[in-house]
Amino acid sequence: MQNLKQIAYKLRQDVVDIIISGKGGHIGGDMSVMEVLVALYFNEMNVTPENFGTASHDHFVMSKGHSVESLYAVLAEKGFFPREQVLKEFSHFGSLFIGHPNNKLPGIEMNSGALGHGLPVAVGMAIAEKMNKSSNRVYVVMGDGEQAEGSVWEGAMSGANYHLDNLCAVVDRNRLQISGSTEDVMALDDLAAKWASFGWHVISVEDGNDIDQLIAAFDEAKATKGKPTVLIANTIKGKGSSVMENKANWHHKVPNAEEYQQIMADLKAQEAAAAK
Repeated sequence: MQNLKQIAYKLRQDVVDIIISGKGGHIGGDMSVMEVLVALYFNEMNVTPENFGTASHDHFVMSKGHSVESLYAVLAEKGFFPREQVLKEFSHFGSLFIGHPNNKLPGIEMNSGALGHGLPVAVGMAIAEKMNKSSNRVYVVMGDGEQAEGSVWEGAMSGANYHLDNLCAVVDRNRLQISGSTEDVMALDDLAAKWASFGWHVISVEDGNDIDQLIAAFDEAKATKGKPTVLIANTIKGKGSSVMENKANWHHKVPNAEEYQQIMADLKAQEAAAAK
């Protein structure tokens, strides 16, 4: 079995280089959501370059589309497109590798980034799979600041109303958004109780940057029948380096030369530790 913890830190390094190349990117959220994406793409979801676009694969929506650099890194590692192409073209003029997911690229089903849109679309996908009597599952990743959008809760009502047990949502609960703490900008807690009151099965993942905890949660979600599941994944914004961790100003930032050296050293050290 692949060492998913090691892959997560390897791909964080790719994210940093992608952002340096494109001279911009949402680095903090990229780092917090990485284990969620790695657990989904390398353990949970049935989706490959070979079956993508056919009727027999799971579906994924990156609703927090501003963290697209992490998704590009994961899709490149899965073989949807060359890593070197992302590093060379990200956010350059005329490139398809733009700053939010672009469904003209292999592996991406939905353009996203306008917060609140991902869950309602995922609900529609899950309903369609139910109508087709398919075993395919639908996954959507949202930010916690995104929970202030009303369309999220319209989607939540619909998901429960239609008993979409083939739908699993993840909230990247890093507690920071561009303008500061989520609890100062628009208080969310008790977020788990809110989702439960909307009829969802709620799993609070104590450490959303722990691959084993995430895999166990996704297994529980798959075994849950009669209602959709949401994972409240408690993560650390900027995870992987003390330069970035838990700092709101790293929501969207390009490291300078000194910061780059320190961040990459930290990530390489954690990759090496995960390999042992």
